[in-house]
Amino acid sequence: MKIQPANALNGTIRLPGDKSISHRAAIFASLAEGETRIENYATSADCASTLECLRNLGVKIKQENSTVFVKGVGKNGFTKPAQKLDCGNSGTTMRLLAGVLAGQNFDSVLVGDESLSKRPMRRIIEPLTQMGAKIESANGCAPLRISGVNPLRAMTYKMPVASAQVKSCVLLAGLNAGGKTEVQNPPSQTQNPTSRNHTELMLRYLGAHIEESFSEAENGFIQKISITGNSKLTAVNLVVPSDVSSAAFFIVAASCLQNSEVTLENVGLNPTRTAIIEVLQSLGADIGICNQKEICREIIGDIAVRRREKFAPKVVFNVIDGDIIANLIDEIPILAVFGTQLENGLEIRGAAELRVKESDRIAAVVENLRRMNATVEEFPDGLRVGKSDLKGAVVDSFGDHRITMSLAIAALFAEGETEISGAESAGVSFPEFFQTLEDLRK
Repeated sequence: MKIQPANALNGTIRLPGDKSISHRAAIFASLAEGETRIENYATSADCASTLECLRNLGVKIKQENSTVFVKGVGKNGFTKPAQKLDCGNSGTTMRLLAGVLAGQNFDSVLVGDESLSKRPMRRIIEPLTQMGAKIESANGCAPLRISGVNPLRAMTYKMPVASAQVKSCVLLAGLNAGGKTEVQNPPSQTQNPTSRNHTELMLRYLGAHIEESFSEAENGFIQKISITGNSKLTAVNLVVPSDVSSAAFFIVAASCLQNSEVTLENVGLNPTRTAIIEVLQSLGADIGICNQKEICREIIGDIAVRRREKFAPKVVFNVIDGDIIANLIDEIPILAVFGTQLENGLEIRGAAELRVKESDRIAAVVENLRRMNATVEEFPDGLRVGKSDLKGAVVDSFGDHRITMSLAIAALFAEGETEISGAESAGVSFPEFFQTLEDLRK
């Protein structure tokens, strides 16, 4: 894909459904009793992988464009798959389904593509094994061979690192455990969730017995989330908000290109996901929120962004670190691009988790921004980027959708043409990305 510089972006757009919420909607609807209608289901390849895995587990699913109808089978109505369950590139699919399959009375195998097969799975293997499931892996990675047990043992699991996927995996296993299963997040400095909470909100909306609390510890506050094994899910129609992670690319672009004004409609504004908006605002971006409302326990609204003549950062040194990183992890590549346009640059630390995403995102961002003439310093857990006059270059997506889209935005304010190798990877989360970008340039 070849990208030319842009003078401005203007227009009103509605983005595809949130990927994280779409995964959960399909899986939880399958666990429910009755038929669920899911509106604005994500168009991503990752979410298509989730639907196909569920079909192979005996769930009847019908799709009409972005509307999906799921006929739930209940917690124990899945059938043994006749083949391996292919999760494609989706870590969410693999980790959440592992929690479901751990509590079934049959064996199953979860596989993925080359990239997913390198991602760490011990973080879910360990708690599921403690609950009684038997899991074989390739040195802690996929394929995962799961011998399910019903009922599983209820437990309290203290997560070493805040992770919405691990938390969700354990809670889903807890649906088929005897008693109460509790997940504890690592200590944080505030009484706010340290990882996205779509799972808790949706499970409760479908009727699960979910409890949440905070307790004070020596080094901060510990969040506790529990589920009881006798919970039963009941089908309820769901609406998926537009994806704030996808919105971030256009927010950054419109913030950096003069004379730009872009409105993004019906975007998910869950407080565990809006750290990207708060950080960009603190760094001088002109972002407004309007038309807020609640649908299916999720907050949605419209985001309006325009380019000020000059950024007005509120801090002298722009450093992002600490608890907020867990709620920014997917947006860090595009934040690094934003940093090249800031007078004081931007430093991001505490983000070592980026090393084990679809690519080593720290290394990928550093290498590509250097190719584009940016001043970048790499750390084991992050990077520092200075204000830079970007130049078009041949760059490499490393097969990673978020790297692809971040480089496309960087190309908009670079001098000369940028050529992105492997740009088709954007389809993993946002197949319409390049067309949407072109529509806003007109």
